[in-house]
Amino acid sequence: MINSEQTSSLLRMCHMPDKTAIRNVRVFDGRRLTPRSTVVIDGPIIGTDATGARVIDADGAVLLPGLIDAHIHLHSRDTLEQLARWGVTTGLDMATWPPGLLASLREVPGLTDIRSAGTPAIGAGGPHARMPGMTEDAILRSAGQAKSLVDIRIADGSDYLKLVLEAPGEGGPDAAAAHAFVEAAHACGKPVVAHAASPGAFALALDIGADMITHVPLGAPLATDVIARMAAARTVAVPTLSMMEGISANAGRPEAFAGASRSVAAMHAKGVPVLAGTDANTAPGAPAQNRHGESLHHELELLVDAGLTPSEALRAATALAARHFNLDDRGAITPGRRADLVMIDGDPTIDIRATRNLLRVWCGGTEHTTPA
Repeated sequence: MINSEQTSSLLRMCHMPDKTAIRNVRVFDGRRLTPRSTVVIDGPIIGTDATGARVIDADGAVLLPGLIDAHIHLHSRDTLEQLARWGVTTGLDMATWPPGLLASLREVPGLTDIRSAGTPAIGAGGPHARMPGMTEDAILRSAGQAKSLVDIRIADGSDYLKLVLEAPGEGGPDAAAAHAFVEAAHACGKPVVAHAASPGAFALALDIGADMITHVPLGAPLATDVIARMAAARTVAVPTLSMMEGISANAGRPEAFAGASRSVAAMHAKGVPVLAGTDANTAPGAPAQNRHGESLHHELELLVDAGLTPSEALRAATALAARHFNLDDRGAITPGRRADLVMIDGDPTIDIRATRNLLRVWCGGTEHTTPA
């Protein structure tokens, strides 16, 4: 005869999924808030059958898809915990090495899910080559080296490729090497995210056909023809306004940030897809540091300041980011998708600052504590 303790043990061994029904919740559907309804968390996914579920009465609170930060840097398991605590259930890492560290942070049960570029490709003479701890394996020296570098990144498990560009003559990969890198990545079905923090680097990113450009130059806004080229090519922007704001403040030039914000406004007005990314990091030598998780809420506020509506800013951190990074299992609250969910108090479609009013967070169906 099996006693109650043995029964509990058997149930744990069978990994019976938890089921939770969130009632009286208003769901952000990508455009607006729905009337009150019920959302079922069935193990790691969003389900439909509430039978036998633990019930949470949301009492009119708002449920968002888990937030996606389209530019972070991983450091340790603590990075994942910080992200999850602030409702960032997916982190798109733009440079982590060695491969063993990155592998240890993938698919950690119940924590923020990640995708990564792995080791970036950089020039031998640019600022990134002088950052503490930068690996020699990152340096792209010639066009002839591009394919082998791409092959190594893919073998290491990179989900997309990161290429750090500088203005011509400032130590980044030259145009031929950068173009060869993009071609090699595309031949393997991998998109390329180009780091471009100056007008010259931005133009080079467009010249070589990068799929996404992260950062936006400080100072004068980008020229209208550059924005037009982005729109025509459907180049995706991840402007990291929170990082650019921090850099301008640290440099004693806070006025320089205004131009970056105007560039984002112009991109958005021309139909350039704009994603929410922060460049969150704790790296020594970085020009500014953003807190993982918390900084994404500030990024949303800066996107609204730049002209996006609150709903558009929310899409930049949910459905739009999922679409452009080919994450078709998340970004919306629909049955069958990952149970990455953020419950908040207040209406973020009216006041984007409401995203900070975190009540509950679920990563793949696992609930987390939120900041006090």
